[in-house]
Amino acid sequence: MMMQASPKTISAWLAERGQLFIALLALAALGIFTTTRIVLAMYTGMGSVPVSGWPRFLAMGIWFDVAVLCYLLAPFLLYEAALGNRWRAAPWQRWARYAVFWLTTAALLFNALSELLFWVEFETRFNFISVDYLVYTREVIGNIRESYPVTPLLLAIGVAAALLTWVLRSLLSRAAGISLVRGARRNLLLAAVILPFASGLLANVDQMYGHGNNYVEELSGNGLFSFAAAFRRNELDYERWYATIPQEHADRILLDLGVEREPLSVVLARSRQETEYAEPRPDFLYRRPRHVVLITVESLSAEFLGSYGSRQGLTPRLDDFARHGVQFDRVLATGTRTVRGLEALSLGTPPVPGQAIVRRPSNEHLSTIGELLEHLDFATYFVYGGYGYFDNMNAYFAGNDYITHDRTDFPKESVIFENVWGVADEVMFNNALPLLDKAGNNGKRFFMHIMTTSNHRPFTYPDGRIDIPSPGGREGAVKYTDFAIGQFIDQARRHPWFDDTLFVIVADHCASVAGKTELPVAKYRIPLIFYGPAIVKPGHVTRLISQLDLPPTLFDVLGVEGDDHFFGSAVSEQESFGERAFISNYQSLGYYKQDVLTVLKPKRNIESFKIDPQTLEATPMPVNETLRDEAIAYYQTASSAFKYRKLLAPGH
Repeated sequence: MMMQASPKTISAWLAERGQLFIALLALAALGIFTTTRIVLAMYTGMGSVPVSGWPRFLAMGIWFDVAVLCYLLAPFLLYEAALGNRWRAAPWQRWARYAVFWLTTAALLFNALSELLFWVEFETRFNFISVDYLVYTREVIGNIRESYPVTPLLLAIGVAAALLTWVLRSLLSRAAGISLVRGARRNLLLAAVILPFASGLLANVDQMYGHGNNYVEELSGNGLFSFAAAFRRNELDYERWYATIPQEHADRILLDLGVEREPLSVVLARSRQETEYAEPRPDFLYRRPRHVVLITVESLSAEFLGSYGSRQGLTPRLDDFARHGVQFDRVLATGTRTVRGLEALSLGTPPVPGQAIVRRPSNEHLSTIGELLEHLDFATYFVYGGYGYFDNMNAYFAGNDYITHDRTDFPKESVIFENVWGVADEVMFNNALPLLDKAGNNGKRFFMHIMTTSNHRPFTYPDGRIDIPSPGGREGAVKYTDFAIGQFIDQARRHPWFDDTLFVIVADHCASVAGKTELPVAKYRIPLIFYGPAIVKPGHVTRLISQLDLPPTLFDVLGVEGDDHFFGSAVSEQESFGERAFISNYQSLGYYKQDVLTVLKPKRNIESFKIDPQTLEATPMPVNETLRDEAIAYYQTASSAFKYRKLLAPGH
């Protein structure tokens, strides 16, 4: 009768081959990875992660965990292969293994905690956002310190790792004291080389997808694997990774959709000859404004506003501006990051895959609002409450003829409150007013783009402004930002340029973009309000609007040429071409039209979903060829225009 091997026999067999320590590390890592996955699923809830999805994400999770281990264990395999038998028996080896095991498990537990905090914020595994955050460690570490009890959490991690080390101390000690059998070092060396190679060859982040429930797909992955994949895909060349059509065909499609893309030299020459369009002004205007102040609000989902259906009472001032201004009821953000919103709102182009243009090299002197209006003798500003080096904002806007002001430019005595992300919004607005006065007193028309910061974790703000004490979570931050915008416009009323100014309030993106599908349409819905008592007629615009339609709409409203140069369309000109919008993450590019969402993905994959017009829920459907070609035409042409420098302003 064959006897079953005892644990002692198995551990001795592994120790003789230099594999016991490796096996203990692997089991600890797999346990932490699996526990993390289950905790994330339970936090998300059965309503979003159905029981039927558990076998899938647990099984696929093991696959990705093993793929990560193939890389993580390689240094330890090399060490075991290099360590001679005489050194293996040395007394310090036992303590060294205790220390290394404790440090490794502590690092894995720290990663698990980081994944949990990231999931709470974004409801996804590490992705392109986490790659960006690694670059800006000062802001991210400061944000974590201001938002969470860091010291107790780190102590808990250290204690948990120490307990696990103590429980396994006998096996760890045994791993240090046994000489290797013949051929063991060769096998360890081969494993150190072959395992990472095999993992890179066989495992791909795209294998996460295909279930249909985005939560299940994200839980199937491993945060470290997803992070590495996002890092590698920092820039995705459209022509290499996505479906294409002949450019001549794409150009014809866009022309039929009203995208004229007139040469800028023609546009600006015509603008200098005419003080105002011969065409009639948009029907929601009493008269054209001389100036525009564009306020982009951090993470302001439409669902927070009472005017968009909320009953929380968080936005009394914005609701009042919507009631006395023009409220755009159906507006979709183009992406999930501030830089993606700034790209659409300044450049009016569909989102290019990978990193936003704001963060790309060679992004200066493009045909942005600021660059074009500066050619028409406007004073153009970009004002940000944080450090403008974050996300390359200052460099981008300064390189496109905006005068930039961030927290480093604000007088010290004016900063009554700040956190790691920036000064309180009221401080930023107070510092913006003198800039507007300076331009107005000089008789110049002005355009100012303001980017807020207070609606961002750690959600802190000055005391006594609103009835939610700081830190007030997302609800408190939304209400404080509402207060700050209201106070700014109240102060602006006392300035001579107020009656000639259109105030535009819009979000950069939503507070959360997680959903059961990869691109949940409802999670891209943002507010857009035009306010100016002497400028706009109160009312609603019910057409579907994309963020990138705002630049041409502002040119149309101002009465200057240039709206025909953008990929977007002025609202007053959209009747003829049908409603459509663009939504994306860093690699999936969505085109939403006729209640159908067409999604272009890497490896030339294309998916299509029927969108319920009331609930915005998505149901897979066959790809519509006409909408597919329209989506390709937009995204292919936009990516090509930036890549081949066709977005440059005249003279550059």
